[in-house]
Amino acid sequence: MAKKVSAKARAAARKQRDKWKTKRWYTIRAPRNPWEFKKIGETIGESDEHIMGRVYEMTQQEFSGDFTKMHVILRFRVTECVGQDALTTFIGHHHQTDHIRRQIRRYRGKVDDVVDVVSTDGYLVRLKPLIITQKRVQTSIKQAMRAKARELIVAFAAKATYAKIQTQILDGTMEEEIRKAVKPIYPVKSVAIRKSQLLQEGVITEKGKTLDEIHAEEARSDAEIKAKKAAALASAMEDEDEEAEDAPSILDAAEAMEPASEKTEAPAEEAPAEEAPAEEAVAEEAAPAADVDHSSMTVAELKDLLKAAGKPVSGKKADLIARLNE
Repeated sequence: MAKKVSAKARAAARKQRDKWKTKRWYTIRAPRNPWEFKKIGETIGESDEHIMGRVYEMTQQEFSGDFTKMHVILRFRVTECVGQDALTTFIGHHHQTDHIRRQIRRYRGKVDDVVDVVSTDGYLVRLKPLIITQKRVQTSIKQAMRAKARELIVAFAAKATYAKIQTQILDGTMEEEIRKAVKPIYPVKSVAIRKSQLLQEGVITEKGKTLDEIHAEEARSDAEIKAKKAAALASAMEDEDEEAEDAPSILDAAEAMEPASEKTEAPAEEAPAEEAPAEEAVAEEAAPAADVDHSSMTVAELKDLLKAAGKPVSGKKADLIARLNE
């Protein structure tokens, strides 16, 4: 009986499909508003059901290129799959714990709070501001600064959409407004929205470019990049061909390096009488060479004329023409 079970198990193992072959790559995109489906990463899965609900994290430095925001972690949740694109919703951010600890010192004061706000489009968001004072302060001053910051955050959220709240948090505008509001109460060292969290979604707006328009723009930009690369490669190859054509050959370089004695001894030998007409023909051909337009000739033709005249053939085309005109 045991042998039959093992045989069935082996047969089932042979029929089992490779799960990696059934998986495919999805492009993770930021929300439509306000980031217009920006590419933020990739993930792999067997089907759309496996991708839905995944949370993707990345630093704000990777997202926007701002080096000063490398300690800020952004969080996106996949809410929809369209073809190979996984569309997400921004669900919050947080500062790394070690960065917050470096801001707090024994001789400084810490004022933090938790504020729940509702945007104009119905999103419920929890914000956690953090204020670090220059020196240690009394509890009454902390309460005054906390109340002022809460009042400003609630008033701002009551007039803004969720997309605007995101941009104001990440670009530091809200933090600067809080700094200006609490600075008259007591000098502050730093102000930060150390954490935000989406508690409940609201009305999804359809403003901004569609996914098809974004795909068309990406295809155009990719085509332009490929065309620029091809043009640069072609120009580089042309430059290499010109340099190879102008460079002297090995034989020409060897002839140029011959001692002057060897060059002068060659014409000392008496040529046979039969070759005299040939020398006269060469002289006749060389005589009207001054009237020839050397600039229209190729480098190889110019070198042939120089060899016939017994002159060096090394150098560029301009040097060859000047040597012929001497």
